[in-house]
Amino acid sequence: MTDLLILLGVVLGIIAISKVVSVLDMVATAKGENSYMPNARENRFQARLMPVFLIVYFAFIAWQLVAWGDRMLPVAASEHGEIVDNLMDITWIVITPVFVITHILLFYFAWKYAYDKNRKATYFSHSNKLEILWTAIPATVLLVLILYGLSIWNDITTPLTAEDDKIEIELYARQFDWTARYPGEDGKFGEASVRLIEGVNMLGIDSTDVNAADDKYVKAEFYLPVNKDVQFYFRAQDVIHSAYMPHFRAQMNCVPGMTTRFQFKPNKTTAEMKEITGDEDFEYYLLCNKICGAAHYNMKMEIKVVSEEDYNKWLSEQKEFLAVEESIETNSEESPQMDTIQTKVGESTQLSVLN
Repeated sequence: MTDLLILLGVVLGIIAISKVVSVLDMVATAKGENSYMPNARENRFQARLMPVFLIVYFAFIAWQLVAWGDRMLPVAASEHGEIVDNLMDITWIVITPVFVITHILLFYFAWKYAYDKNRKATYFSHSNKLEILWTAIPATVLLVLILYGLSIWNDITTPLTAEDDKIEIELYARQFDWTARYPGEDGKFGEASVRLIEGVNMLGIDSTDVNAADDKYVKAEFYLPVNKDVQFYFRAQDVIHSAYMPHFRAQMNCVPGMTTRFQFKPNKTTAEMKEITGDEDFEYYLLCNKICGAAHYNMKMEIKVVSEEDYNKWLSEQKEFLAVEESIETNSEESPQMDTIQTKVGESTQLSVLN
């Protein structure tokens, strides 16, 4: 409430200042003065305001850091995330001094070189030395940051090989929910296609593919083992979504008609992060970071990071794709109405979210 009142005060202050300026401009016009060429007194007054604006400007930035600094993400929960945070820290170290210095110079020159009818500016068309200086230095710094960032990006988008000790997960996005699919004991995903989506087969898994029989998929939440590489694959059914896992510093677009991927290694369990944050209600989440429709805000899935033993136990308890299909077929034979219900599952899920 306090923040809202402060914001309201700032807005009203800006409105009041704009009205005063408008009145002064009308007075100057009535006196026959050129409103676009302030007199010496006005120039001195505006120039003296520049240091005041500078102090207020930096004070406002400092206030924001104090007021909202605790809303930043906690420490990264993956090895990749720690590298990303390091890149962010380096970026802040580089840009913060530049930001401060350039703004000080901006307000200083506005104060020092206020309009004076007795002073004439020196004109020169260009300076090769200055142009090289302010082009080469920023370009070099940006090149280093970009190359470092690209090396990190290549690390997480390079697929893990068969020799790597990893698990694989497919995340399937649609308006407005997520589904996670795990390969079964054979370690291979069954083929899937949007053309095969029908009834409860929301992923379009090919039931004739032998590799699909033991695939497992979950919707409420999915589990990751700590300290083990995870290879993610992403698909989308309808529009472009974006799989965003902020605590792992990971994000990837989910594009209809293609499969995207990245990989990372979680290094903090959910329980450990609860202790780090001091928040017993803390949970990891998979979010959608693309505005994908009316219920975009509600598109999230809980992630549990646990020990490998607990992960294996949880995975063994999940039903296999073929078992789910057979169960549905059995229920359908027992109740003819099941056929109609199955064909409406996808539509009903979306309508329930929207309602």
